[in-house]
Amino acid sequence: MTGNHTTRDLLGRHRAVLPDWLALYYDDPIEITHGEGRHVWDAEGNRYLDFFGGILTTMTAHALPEVTKAVAEQAGRIIHSSTLYLNRPMVELAERVAQVSGIPDARVFFTTSGTEANDTALLLATTYRRSNTVLAMRNSYHGRSFSTVGVTGNRGWSPTSLSPLQTLYVHGGVRTRGPYAALDDRAFIAACVEDLRDLLGHTRSPAALIAEPIQGVGGFTSPPDGLYAAFREVLHERGALWIADEVQTGWGRTGEHFWGWQAHGQSGPPDIVTFAKGIGNGMSIGGVIARSEIMNCLDANSISTFGGTQITMAAGLANLTYLLEHDLQGNARRVGGLLIERLRAVAAQIPAVREVRGRGLMIGVDVVRPGTDEAAPELAAAVLEAAREGGLLIGKGGGHNTSALRIAPPLSLTVAEAEEGAAILEQALRSIA
Repeated sequence: MTGNHTTRDLLGRHRAVLPDWLALYYDDPIEITHGEGRHVWDAEGNRYLDFFGGILTTMTAHALPEVTKAVAEQAGRIIHSSTLYLNRPMVELAERVAQVSGIPDARVFFTTSGTEANDTALLLATTYRRSNTVLAMRNSYHGRSFSTVGVTGNRGWSPTSLSPLQTLYVHGGVRTRGPYAALDDRAFIAACVEDLRDLLGHTRSPAALIAEPIQGVGGFTSPPDGLYAAFREVLHERGALWIADEVQTGWGRTGEHFWGWQAHGQSGPPDIVTFAKGIGNGMSIGGVIARSEIMNCLDANSISTFGGTQITMAAGLANLTYLLEHDLQGNARRVGGLLIERLRAVAAQIPAVREVRGRGLMIGVDVVRPGTDEAAPELAAAVLEAAREGGLLIGKGGGHNTSALRIAPPLSLTVAEAEEGAAILEQALRSIA
């Protein structure tokens, strides 16, 4: 390739007009030009097995015919009209989402992203409860907007300490690090609940707790099952709401459950659920599900210009239908289980891997300096590069340092592809051993 069409030229143009803080993967960034199934190709013609799916957005498969057809047909009719007009695809998808939500008398509001969904959830909770105090988890990430940065417990993704909210951070989102890591699961939950009770004794009653069932940007960390159910009992005593941020965990990715909150559902469903990413299979869809009394608490006009637009709703309907009809949740459980066990067998031989964690097709590999528990971001970055050289795309994340590898393939991943990806990742990990 020559002229303005080369990747290097595109990188120069990118740097000339886009923000310096807009991160790019790899020492030599790649331009992804097309994809099919679980594979993508770059502008140089290299083929990669995709184990990150555009940060978990390509949830089902690249160029899925059913979604592509639905988008093309809808584009030939009308693309957009706004929420000021009746919108059949939006109503139909809202009905499907409400049905699978697990929330009684559910109402659904569509946005264009997970950030906007969480921003809306915070608006609803603080208005409903008439409080701007919000509880959030340490190591959390909830978005890029002013309010969602204000409840993000991860310094690497918090560019400002200013916020319209008073945010208090509680323990529990990370099982194997922190002051309670040495406790067994029952004692861990008890300690986190006691910490929550103590915190609530020193502050005004909060509007809500917002929590990811599995922390995404935080490196796919999670508490023991049942922690948020125990939290909910304490919150319920004070009238506070539980917001489950399902932007990364929803739609069956964890394999064991359709929603991540269902691992913590012993005390009932959340009051509010937010979603985005995978439901559109790459199209820009986010949204909020809430009980009608909460969703309807706003006393001023509101619309969404691009939320629920016809073309994204058509994609969401086709994608959700495909996911349910092909039991991709079950596939995530089966293939993800095999992949986790394969990676754990590899990790046992590599001192730089502290832990392989996760469930379904949401897997984190914690990279450390050998012989320590100290995060090793430079080693994680080296594995990312080596995997790419081997033909595999993965992500990274983590709390105090970005030293966790994030593995989240499309949910239609085959056993053969899982084995292929594991073999490439094994070689990449051995390169740092």
